[in-house]
Amino acid sequence: MGIFLMESQLDMPPTIINRIKELRSAHSWTQQQLADTVGVSRQSINSIECNRYVPSLPLALSFARVFGCSTDEIFTLKGKR
Repeated sequence: MGIFLMESQLDMPPTIINRIKELRSAHSWTQQQLADTVGVSRQSINSIECNRYVPSLPLALSFARVFGCSTDEIFTLKGKR
């Protein structure tokens, strides 16, 4: 009798794609200027732009306020398949 393991879709973390770098560049802001505006370090902005870090909900909402758009316009949830 063989054992079959099935990977649950729930165990597959989603990938969140963001447009932070694009929006920041459109405003001609440096990473430091954006970091100062939303209250985080420049390194945090760099990590978010490089998709190494997913921002918290309060920070995502701060980005939406600063850029004057909805979070859906900044962040896209893309499931791994």
